[in-house]
Amino acid sequence: MRVKDIINSIEEFAPVVYQESYDNSGLQIGDPLEEVKGVLLTLDLTEDIIREAISRKCNLIIAHHPLLFSGLKRISNDTYTERIVKETIRNNINIYAAHTNMDNMKNGVNAKIAEKLGLIDLSILAKAAGTLFKLYTYAPLEAADNVLQAMFAAGAGEIGKYKECSFNTNGVGSFKPGSNANPAIGKAGGEREQVVEAKIEVLVQKHNKKQVLRALFESHPYEEVAYELVALENANQDIGAGIVGNLPNPLSEKEFLTLLQKQMKLDCIRHTALTGKKVNKIAICGGAGSFLLKDAISAGADFFVTADFKYHQFFDADGKIVIADIGHYESEQFTIELFQEILNKKFPNFAILLSSLSTNPVKYFC
Repeated sequence: MRVKDIINSIEEFAPVVYQESYDNSGLQIGDPLEEVKGVLLTLDLTEDIIREAISRKCNLIIAHHPLLFSGLKRISNDTYTERIVKETIRNNINIYAAHTNMDNMKNGVNAKIAEKLGLIDLSILAKAAGTLFKLYTYAPLEAADNVLQAMFAAGAGEIGKYKECSFNTNGVGSFKPGSNANPAIGKAGGEREQVVEAKIEVLVQKHNKKQVLRALFESHPYEEVAYELVALENANQDIGAGIVGNLPNPLSEKEFLTLLQKQMKLDCIRHTALTGKKVNKIAICGGAGSFLLKDAISAGADFFVTADFKYHQFFDADGKIVIADIGHYESEQFTIELFQEILNKKFPNFAILLSSLSTNPVKYFC
């Protein structure tokens, strides 16, 4: 098994095209063709994590937070980042990060938090736009089903819980082959041809555009394939920021805070004033989630569980919701379990190791 095999299994779950523009997910250091001896999963890259990987004979580290967000101008011993880069290269360790692409999956980081809290009826809090395309193409009737099946196999036509969705209409297409053409119907330099064709319409997701188009071109009988690929503003039901769900049974605010503290293994919780209402709907965003506060309120959430709220941002709750800031590390600590679940399904007989170290840079005096 090679590094690229591990990467492919993660990116099948969370394609890198869904990371945020500021992010730098992917293979950061290493060789995708190198044989994997052991895999260590961690939230962050630290010098202690590198030492742990060496001691546990792991030459691939998978982290949630990237080590490198921008280019390094030098590699010395001045910063922890530079020292880590030196040590990974010296010890032939590969570094891979899956960050906001994991955050933006419906079954990703936020779903893992929701699972810990026992939430049901989950949906994306802020659904992503600009990730869907409509593909229109035209094929002779006798070839239309073959073309359609090829595109379905490449991932076209998936809408929420449904697959192989399309809309087809029949009509008459016309074309005149040029003198140097190699037409499937008619003769080069011949007369204008008219053919009964099916117009095929399918939805295509951003991450499989190339595969679907390749399938279209390879399965289509025409030398020149007529198609249109149009970007849509439709919200994607399965991609986006945050998640919202319901408790199986309503709780008081203090009961929910107790549940939250226990399930997320928290020393303390920073929160806004309690409202005295029963708690049913919970909004979640692992990591820094203040940008989703308005979405959480609009969704009718009673609590917003997230991290990294600044002092003045707490005022924005305005009695409409309770903000529970549980800490950045604390909110994402179970992401390594998600990595492990993904990899164990694909490689059940290969040891995928969880780091035994806490990489939380924030300490509490209680």
